[in-house]
Amino acid sequence: MKNIVVVGSQWGDEGKGKIVDWLSEQADVVIRFQGGHNAGHTLVIDGVTYKLRLLPSGIVRKNKISIIGNGVVVDPWALLEEIDEIKSKGIEVSTDNFIISESANLILPFHREMDEIREDTAGKGKIGTTRRGIGPSYEDKVGRRSIRVMDLRSEKNLNQRLELVLLHHNAIRKGLGKKVFEKDQLKKDLLKIAPKILKYSQPVWLKIDQFKKEKKKILFEGAQGVLLDVDHGTYPFVTSSNTVASNAATGTGCGPNSINYVLGITKAYTTRVGEGPFPTELEDHIGKLLGTRGKEFGTVTSRKRRCGWFDGVLVRQTIKISGIDGIALTKLDVLDELDTIKMCIQYELDGKKINYLPAAVEDQLKIKPIYQNFPGWKTSTKGIKDVKELPKNAKNYIYALEDFIGSKISSISTSPEREDTILIENPFEI
Repeated sequence: MKNIVVVGSQWGDEGKGKIVDWLSEQADVVIRFQGGHNAGHTLVIDGVTYKLRLLPSGIVRKNKISIIGNGVVVDPWALLEEIDEIKSKGIEVSTDNFIISESANLILPFHREMDEIREDTAGKGKIGTTRRGIGPSYEDKVGRRSIRVMDLRSEKNLNQRLELVLLHHNAIRKGLGKKVFEKDQLKKDLLKIAPKILKYSQPVWLKIDQFKKEKKKILFEGAQGVLLDVDHGTYPFVTSSNTVASNAATGTGCGPNSINYVLGITKAYTTRVGEGPFPTELEDHIGKLLGTRGKEFGTVTSRKRRCGWFDGVLVRQTIKISGIDGIALTKLDVLDELDTIKMCIQYELDGKKINYLPAAVEDQLKIKPIYQNFPGWKTSTKGIKDVKELPKNAKNYIYALEDFIGSKISSISTSPEREDTILIENPFEI
Protein backbone atom coordinates (compact mmCIF):
# COMPACT_ATOMS: atom_id res chain seq x y z
CA MET A 1 0.00 0.00 0.00
CA LYS A 2 1.22 3.50 -0.87
CA ASN A 3 -0.72 6.69 -0.19
CA ILE A 4 0.38 9.78 -2.11
CA VAL A 5 -0.28 13.51 -1.67
CA VAL A 6 -0.08 15.72 -4.76
CA VAL A 7 0.51 19.44 -4.23
CA GLY A 8 1.55 22.35 -6.42
CA SER A 9 5.01 23.63 -5.50
CA GLN A 10 4.47 27.14 -6.88
CA TRP A 11 1.39 29.43 -7.08
CA GLY A 12 -0.87 26.79 -8.61
CA ASP A 13 -1.57 26.08 -12.29
CA GLU A 14 1.46 23.78 -12.46
CA GLY A 15 -0.34 21.14 -14.53
CA LYS A 16 -1.60 19.00 -11.66
CA GLY A 17 -4.58 17.72 -13.66
CA LYS A 18 -2.51 15.64 -16.06
CA ILE A 19 -0.33 14.14 -13.32
CA VAL A 20 -3.23 13.50 -10.95
CA ASP A 21 -5.15 11.78 -13.74
CA TRP A 22 -2.21 9.47 -14.42
CA LEU A 23 -1.88 8.66 -10.71
CA SER A 24 -5.64 8.28 -10.21
CA GLU A 25 -5.65 5.48 -12.77
CA GLN A 26 -3.41 3.54 -10.38
CA ALA A 27 -5.17 4.62 -7.16
CA ASP A 28 -8.28 3.07 -5.61
CA VAL A 29 -9.44 6.24 -3.84
CA VAL A 30 -8.96 9.91 -4.80
CA ILE A 31 -9.63 12.59 -2.16
CA ARG A 32 -9.80 16.40 -2.35
CA PHE A 33 -8.65 17.86 0.97
CA GLN A 34 -8.84 21.70 0.66
CA GLY A 35 -9.99 24.59 -1.48
CA GLY A 36 -13.25 25.06 -3.31
CA HIS A 37 -14.54 25.36 -6.85
CA ASN A 38 -11.91 27.95 -7.74
CA ALA A 39 -9.37 25.22 -8.48
CA GLY A 40 -9.63 23.86 -11.99
CA HIS A 41 -8.16 20.60 -13.26
CA THR A 42 -8.33 19.92 -16.98
CA LEU A 43 -8.26 16.26 -18.03
CA VAL A 44 -8.23 14.93 -21.58
CA ILE A 45 -9.19 11.25 -21.82
CA ASP A 46 -9.82 9.46 -25.11
CA GLY A 47 -10.22 12.83 -26.80
CA VAL A 48 -12.84 14.08 -24.31
CA THR A 49 -11.98 17.15 -22.22
CA TYR A 50 -13.19 17.33 -18.63
CA LYS A 51 -12.85 20.56 -16.65
CA LEU A 52 -13.27 19.68 -12.99
CA ARG A 53 -13.67 22.24 -10.23
CA LEU A 54 -14.90 20.43 -7.11
CA LEU A 55 -15.03 16.79 -8.13
CA PRO A 56 -11.82 14.82 -7.57
CA SER A 57 -9.99 13.75 -10.72
CA GLY A 58 -10.73 10.08 -10.05
CA ILE A 59 -14.38 10.62 -10.87
CA VAL A 60 -13.73 10.24 -14.60
CA ARG A 61 -12.26 6.76 -14.13
CA LYS A 62 -14.24 3.56 -13.58
CA ASN A 63 -14.00 1.61 -10.33
CA LYS A 64 -12.52 4.53 -8.37
CA ILE A 65 -13.96 6.10 -5.23
CA SER A 66 -13.87 9.90 -5.22
CA ILE A 67 -14.18 11.87 -2.00
CA ILE A 68 -14.60 15.52 -1.03
CA GLY A 69 -12.99 15.86 2.39
CA ASN A 70 -13.94 18.02 5.37
CA GLY A 71 -11.23 20.55 4.47
CA VAL A 72 -13.02 21.54 1.24
CA VAL A 73 -15.65 24.29 1.14
CA VAL A 74 -18.55 23.26 -1.07
CA ASP A 75 -20.93 25.40 -3.08
CA PRO A 76 -23.81 22.88 -3.22
CA TRP A 77 -25.37 24.36 -6.36
CA ALA A 78 -22.02 24.45 -8.16
CA LEU A 79 -21.40 20.84 -7.13
CA LEU A 80 -24.75 19.61 -8.44
CA GLU A 81 -24.20 21.53 -11.67
CA GLU A 82 -20.79 19.92 -12.09
CA ILE A 83 -22.24 16.46 -11.42
CA ASP A 84 -24.91 17.03 -14.08
CA GLU A 85 -22.28 18.34 -16.49
CA ILE A 86 -20.02 15.33 -16.12
CA LYS A 87 -22.93 12.89 -16.26
CA SER A 88 -23.86 14.40 -19.63
CA LYS A 89 -20.45 13.21 -20.86
CA GLY A 90 -21.20 9.64 -19.88
CA ILE A 91 -19.50 9.62 -16.46
CA GLU A 92 -21.23 7.83 -13.61
CA VAL A 93 -21.61 9.69 -10.32
CA SER A 94 -23.40 7.67 -7.66
CA THR A 95 -23.26 6.80 -3.97
CA ASP A 96 -21.05 3.85 -4.98
CA ASN A 97 -18.22 6.02 -6.28
CA PHE A 98 -18.69 9.47 -4.72
CA ILE A 99 -18.65 10.63 -1.08
CA ILE A 100 -18.88 14.08 0.55
CA SER A 101 -17.71 14.57 4.10
CA GLU A 102 -20.61 15.34 6.41
CA SER A 103 -18.30 17.90 8.03
CA ALA A 104 -17.58 19.88 4.86
CA ASN A 105 -18.56 23.55 5.09
CA LEU A 106 -20.93 25.13 2.58
CA ILE A 107 -20.45 28.20 0.41
CA LEU A 108 -23.72 30.14 0.33
CA PRO A 109 -24.89 33.05 -1.85
CA PHE A 110 -24.00 35.71 0.72
CA HIS A 111 -20.42 34.39 0.74
CA ARG A 112 -20.12 35.01 -2.98
CA GLU A 113 -21.60 38.49 -2.62
CA MET A 114 -19.22 39.34 0.24
CA ASP A 115 -16.28 38.19 -1.86
CA GLU A 116 -17.35 40.52 -4.68
CA ILE A 117 -18.05 43.46 -2.36
CA ARG A 118 -14.60 43.23 -0.79
CA GLU A 119 -12.74 42.92 -4.07
CA ASP A 120 -14.67 45.80 -5.63
CA THR A 121 -14.00 48.14 -2.70
CA ALA A 122 -10.39 47.12 -1.97
CA GLY A 123 -8.79 49.17 -4.75
CA LYS A 124 -5.04 48.59 -4.80
CA GLY A 125 -5.39 46.28 -1.80
CA LYS A 126 -7.42 43.67 -3.64
CA ILE A 127 -6.23 40.09 -3.34
CA GLY A 128 -7.35 38.90 -6.76
CA THR A 129 -9.77 36.23 -5.56
CA THR A 130 -11.96 34.24 -7.93
CA ARG A 131 -15.04 35.84 -6.32
CA ARG A 132 -16.63 32.47 -5.58
CA GLY A 133 -17.15 33.00 -1.86
CA ILE A 134 -14.38 30.67 -0.74
CA GLY A 135 -12.59 33.08 1.61
CA PRO A 136 -15.74 34.25 3.42
CA SER A 137 -16.85 30.63 3.81
CA TYR A 138 -13.56 29.68 5.46
CA GLU A 139 -13.92 32.72 7.73
CA ASP A 140 -17.28 31.46 8.92
CA LYS A 141 -15.79 28.03 9.49
CA VAL A 142 -13.09 29.45 11.76
CA GLY A 143 -15.69 31.74 13.38
CA ARG A 144 -17.78 28.62 14.24
CA ARG A 145 -20.89 29.94 12.57
CA SER A 146 -20.69 28.01 9.29
CA ILE A 147 -23.33 25.77 7.75
CA ARG A 148 -22.01 22.25 7.20
CA VAL A 149 -23.33 19.41 5.08
CA MET A 150 -24.72 17.66 8.16
CA ASP A 151 -26.81 20.75 9.01
CA LEU A 152 -29.00 20.07 5.99
CA ARG A 153 -30.54 17.04 7.73
CA SER A 154 -32.74 19.04 10.09
CA GLU A 155 -34.89 22.06 9.19
CA LYS A 156 -34.89 23.18 12.83
CA ASN A 157 -31.12 23.00 13.09
CA LEU A 158 -30.63 24.64 9.69
CA ASN A 159 -32.91 27.50 10.74
CA GLN A 160 -30.85 28.10 13.90
CA ARG A 161 -27.54 27.94 12.04
CA LEU A 162 -28.75 30.37 9.37
CA GLU A 163 -29.91 32.84 12.02
CA LEU A 164 -26.45 32.76 13.61
CA VAL A 165 -24.47 33.22 10.40
CA LEU A 166 -26.79 35.91 9.02
CA LEU A 167 -26.61 37.86 12.27
CA HIS A 168 -22.92 38.28 11.51
CA HIS A 169 -23.18 38.89 7.76
CA ASN A 170 -26.13 41.24 7.87
CA ALA A 171 -24.40 43.46 10.43
CA ILE A 172 -21.50 43.83 7.99
CA ARG A 173 -23.83 44.34 5.03
CA LYS A 174 -25.68 47.12 6.85
CA GLY A 175 -22.40 48.80 7.67
CA LEU A 176 -21.45 48.70 3.99
CA GLY A 177 -24.85 50.07 2.95
CA LYS A 178 -25.90 46.80 1.35
CA LYS A 179 -29.30 45.12 1.50
CA VAL A 180 -29.64 42.55 4.31
CA PHE A 181 -29.88 38.91 3.30
CA GLU A 182 -33.23 37.18 3.90
CA LYS A 183 -33.11 33.84 5.67
CA ASP A 184 -36.40 32.18 4.65
CA GLN A 185 -35.81 31.94 0.90
CA LEU A 186 -32.27 30.66 1.42
CA LYS A 187 -33.52 28.02 3.85
CA LYS A 188 -36.16 26.97 1.35
CA ASP A 189 -33.56 26.73 -1.43
CA LEU A 190 -31.22 24.67 0.74
CA LEU A 191 -33.93 22.26 1.87
CA LYS A 192 -34.87 21.73 -1.76
CA ILE A 193 -31.40 20.48 -2.71
CA ALA A 194 -30.61 18.86 0.65
CA PRO A 195 -31.60 15.30 -0.37
CA LYS A 196 -29.39 15.51 -3.49
CA ILE A 197 -26.38 16.45 -1.35
CA LEU A 198 -27.06 14.31 1.72
CA LYS A 199 -27.27 11.07 -0.25
CA TYR A 200 -23.51 11.33 -0.82
CA SER A 201 -22.73 12.35 2.77
CA GLN A 202 -20.67 10.08 5.04
CA PRO A 203 -18.09 10.33 7.86
CA VAL A 204 -15.03 10.41 5.63
CA TRP A 205 -12.53 9.75 8.43
CA LEU A 206 -14.26 6.42 9.06
CA LYS A 207 -14.20 5.51 5.38
CA ILE A 208 -10.48 6.29 5.13
CA ASP A 209 -9.81 4.05 8.13
CA GLN A 210 -11.72 1.29 6.34
CA PHE A 211 -9.79 1.83 3.11
CA LYS A 212 -6.47 1.68 4.95
CA LYS A 213 -7.43 -1.65 6.51
CA GLU A 214 -8.37 -2.90 3.05
CA LYS A 215 -4.90 -1.84 1.78
CA LYS A 216 -6.38 0.48 -0.85
CA LYS A 217 -4.12 3.00 -2.59
CA ILE A 218 -5.22 6.53 -1.68
CA LEU A 219 -4.39 9.65 -3.68
CA PHE A 220 -4.81 12.95 -1.82
CA GLU A 221 -5.41 15.68 -4.39
CA GLY A 222 -4.38 19.22 -3.50
CA ALA A 223 -5.60 22.38 -5.18
CA GLN A 224 -3.67 25.59 -5.96
CA GLY A 225 -0.03 25.70 -4.75
CA VAL A 226 2.10 25.90 -1.62
CA LEU A 227 2.89 29.57 -2.24
CA LEU A 228 -0.82 30.30 -1.81
CA ASP A 229 -0.95 28.61 1.60
CA VAL A 230 -2.59 30.89 4.17
CA ASP A 231 0.33 30.35 6.60
CA HIS A 232 3.30 29.74 4.34
CA GLY A 233 2.45 31.64 1.15
CA THR A 234 2.85 35.26 0.03
CA TYR A 235 0.39 36.52 2.67
CA PRO A 236 -2.00 38.32 2.34
CA PHE A 237 -2.04 37.45 -1.37
CA VAL A 238 -2.94 33.83 -0.65
CA THR A 239 -5.92 31.52 -0.60
CA SER A 240 -7.92 30.92 2.59
CA SER A 241 -6.81 27.35 3.31
CA ASN A 242 -3.64 25.40 3.96
CA THR A 243 -2.35 24.03 0.66
CA VAL A 244 0.68 22.22 2.11
CA ALA A 245 0.81 18.43 2.04
CA SER A 246 0.33 18.03 5.79
CA ASN A 247 -3.19 19.43 5.43
CA ALA A 248 -4.11 16.25 3.55
CA ALA A 249 -4.35 14.60 6.97
CA THR A 250 -6.33 17.42 8.62
CA GLY A 251 -8.59 17.99 5.61
CA THR A 252 -9.72 14.37 5.41
CA GLY A 253 -9.52 13.01 8.93
CA CYS A 254 -6.52 10.69 8.94
CA GLY A 255 -3.19 10.82 10.70
CA PRO A 256 0.00 12.09 9.05
CA ASN A 257 1.29 8.50 9.15
CA SER A 258 -1.25 7.79 6.39
CA ILE A 259 0.95 9.75 3.96
CA ASN A 260 3.79 7.78 2.36
CA TYR A 261 4.96 10.09 -0.44
CA VAL A 262 4.53 13.76 -1.36
CA LEU A 263 4.71 14.69 -5.03
CA GLY A 264 5.19 18.35 -5.90
CA ILE A 265 4.00 19.40 -9.34
CA THR A 266 6.48 21.98 -10.64
CA LYS A 267 6.36 24.04 -13.82
CA ALA A 268 9.65 24.50 -15.72
CA TYR A 269 9.03 28.25 -15.44
CA THR A 270 6.80 30.22 -13.06
CA THR A 271 3.28 31.62 -13.33
CA ARG A 272 0.90 33.42 -11.03
CA VAL A 273 -2.76 34.45 -11.27
CA GLY A 274 -4.07 37.51 -9.48
CA GLU A 275 -2.28 40.06 -7.35
CA GLY A 276 0.80 39.74 -5.16
CA PRO A 277 4.60 39.48 -5.23
CA PHE A 278 6.27 37.68 -8.14
CA PRO A 279 10.08 38.16 -8.05
CA THR A 280 10.86 36.60 -11.46
CA GLU A 281 7.91 38.04 -13.39
CA LEU A 282 8.63 38.97 -17.01
CA GLU A 283 6.62 41.77 -18.56
CA ASP A 284 8.55 41.70 -21.83
CA HIS A 285 8.27 39.67 -25.04
CA ILE A 286 9.62 36.54 -23.31
CA GLY A 287 6.86 36.70 -20.70
CA LYS A 288 4.32 37.00 -23.49
CA LEU A 289 5.92 34.11 -25.37
CA LEU A 290 5.71 31.86 -22.30
CA GLY A 291 2.05 32.81 -21.83
CA THR A 292 1.22 32.12 -25.47
CA ARG A 293 3.14 28.85 -25.83
CA GLY A 294 2.02 27.63 -22.41
CA LYS A 295 -1.62 28.65 -22.99
CA GLU A 296 -1.55 30.35 -19.61
CA PHE A 297 -5.20 31.02 -18.92
CA GLY A 298 -7.16 29.77 -15.91
CA THR A 299 -9.28 26.63 -16.31
CA VAL A 300 -12.12 28.00 -14.18
CA THR A 301 -11.80 31.78 -14.59
CA SER A 302 -10.02 32.13 -17.97
CA ARG A 303 -7.88 34.80 -16.29
CA LYS A 304 -4.51 35.46 -17.92
CA ARG A 305 -1.58 34.20 -15.88
CA ARG A 306 1.51 36.28 -15.19
CA CYS A 307 4.68 34.51 -16.41
CA GLY A 308 8.32 34.53 -15.37
CA TRP A 309 11.53 32.53 -15.07
CA PHE A 310 11.80 29.47 -12.85
CA ASP A 311 12.33 30.57 -9.24
CA GLY A 312 14.55 27.93 -7.67
CA VAL A 313 14.67 29.75 -4.34
CA LEU A 314 10.90 29.58 -3.97
CA VAL A 315 10.58 25.94 -5.05
CA ARG A 316 13.41 24.90 -2.75
CA GLN A 317 11.53 26.63 0.07
CA THR A 318 8.17 24.98 -0.70
CA ILE A 319 9.85 21.56 -0.92
CA LYS A 320 11.09 21.98 2.65
CA ILE A 321 7.81 23.40 3.97
CA SER A 322 5.61 20.76 2.36
CA GLY A 323 7.91 17.76 2.81
CA ILE A 324 8.04 17.05 -0.92
CA ASP A 325 9.77 13.77 -1.79
CA GLY A 326 9.90 14.22 -5.56
CA ILE A 327 8.73 16.61 -8.24
CA ALA A 328 6.91 16.18 -11.52
CA LEU A 329 8.39 18.78 -13.87
CA THR A 330 5.80 20.07 -16.33
CA LYS A 331 5.72 22.18 -19.50
CA LEU A 332 9.37 21.71 -20.43
CA ASP A 333 8.42 22.01 -24.11
CA VAL A 334 7.24 25.62 -23.57
CA LEU A 335 10.91 26.64 -23.27
CA ASP A 336 11.93 25.04 -26.59
CA GLU A 337 12.27 28.27 -28.62
CA LEU A 338 14.30 30.34 -26.17
CA ASP A 339 17.93 31.30 -26.79
CA THR A 340 18.69 31.68 -23.10
CA ILE A 341 16.87 30.27 -20.09
CA LYS A 342 17.25 31.73 -16.63
CA MET A 343 16.78 30.27 -13.14
CA CYS A 344 16.61 32.38 -9.99
CA ILE A 345 19.19 31.11 -7.49
CA GLN A 346 19.26 33.99 -4.98
CA TYR A 347 17.61 37.29 -4.07
CA GLU A 348 18.93 40.73 -3.32
CA LEU A 349 17.13 42.73 -0.62
CA ASP A 350 18.32 46.20 0.33
CA GLY A 351 21.77 45.45 -1.05
CA LYS A 352 22.13 42.12 0.77
CA LYS A 353 21.92 38.64 -0.77
CA ILE A 354 19.42 36.22 0.79
CA ASN A 355 18.54 32.59 0.06
CA TYR A 356 14.85 32.51 1.00
CA LEU A 357 11.62 34.41 0.48
CA PRO A 358 11.14 36.79 3.43
CA ALA A 359 7.78 36.67 5.21
CA ALA A 360 6.95 40.40 5.03
CA VAL A 361 5.07 41.37 1.88
CA GLU A 362 6.90 44.69 1.63
CA ASP A 363 10.18 42.77 1.44
CA GLN A 364 8.72 40.28 -1.05
CA LEU A 365 7.80 43.18 -3.33
CA LYS A 366 11.29 44.71 -3.09
CA ILE A 367 13.51 41.69 -3.65
CA LYS A 368 15.39 41.39 -6.91
CA PRO A 369 16.17 37.99 -8.44
CA ILE A 370 19.72 36.87 -9.12
CA TYR A 371 19.86 34.51 -12.10
CA GLN A 372 21.96 31.69 -13.43
CA ASN A 373 21.84 31.56 -17.24
CA PHE A 374 21.54 28.42 -19.32
CA PRO A 375 21.81 28.13 -23.12
CA GLY A 376 18.54 27.12 -24.74
CA TRP A 377 18.20 23.94 -26.78
CA LYS A 378 16.35 25.54 -29.72
CA THR A 379 14.70 22.29 -30.78
CA SER A 380 11.40 20.59 -30.02
CA THR A 381 11.08 18.37 -26.96
CA LYS A 382 7.36 17.86 -27.52
CA GLY A 383 6.32 14.25 -27.14
CA ILE A 384 9.71 12.92 -25.97
CA LYS A 385 9.21 9.97 -23.60
CA ASP A 386 12.81 9.03 -22.78
CA VAL A 387 15.19 11.32 -20.90
CA LYS A 388 18.06 10.10 -23.08
CA GLU A 389 16.38 11.62 -26.14
CA LEU A 390 16.26 15.13 -24.67
CA PRO A 391 18.64 17.72 -26.13
CA LYS A 392 21.88 18.10 -24.17
CA ASN A 393 21.09 21.65 -23.07
CA ALA A 394 17.64 20.59 -21.87
CA LYS A 395 19.21 17.86 -19.74
CA ASN A 396 21.74 20.32 -18.36
CA TYR A 397 18.94 22.68 -17.31
CA ILE A 398 16.93 19.85 -15.73
CA TYR A 399 19.88 18.43 -13.78
CA ALA A 400 20.90 21.90 -12.55
CA LEU A 401 17.32 22.57 -11.46
CA GLU A 402 17.13 19.24 -9.66
CA ASP A 403 20.42 19.82 -7.90
CA PHE A 404 19.52 23.35 -6.80
CA ILE A 405 16.07 22.63 -5.35
CA GLY A 406 17.32 19.52 -3.54
CA SER A 407 14.62 17.12 -4.69
CA LYS A 408 14.68 14.39 -7.30
CA ILE A 409 12.61 14.68 -10.45
CA SER A 410 10.16 11.80 -10.77
CA SER A 411 8.76 12.71 -14.19
CA ILE A 412 9.07 15.29 -16.97
CA SER A 413 6.08 16.44 -19.01
CA THR A 414 6.76 17.31 -22.65
CA SER A 415 3.23 18.24 -23.79
CA PRO A 416 -0.29 18.54 -22.36
CA GLU A 417 -1.04 14.98 -23.53
CA ARG A 418 -0.86 12.43 -20.75
CA GLU A 419 1.25 9.95 -22.72
CA ASP A 420 3.91 12.60 -23.43
CA THR A 421 5.66 12.06 -20.12
CA ILE A 422 9.16 10.91 -19.27
CA LEU A 423 8.67 8.63 -16.27
CA ILE A 424 11.70 8.37 -14.03
CA GLU A 425 10.05 7.16 -10.83
CA ASN A 426 6.48 6.01 -10.14
CA PRO A 427 5.51 7.11 -6.59
CA PHE A 428 3.09 4.20 -6.28
CA GLU A 429 5.85 1.67 -6.98
CA ILE A 430 8.63 2.91 -4.72
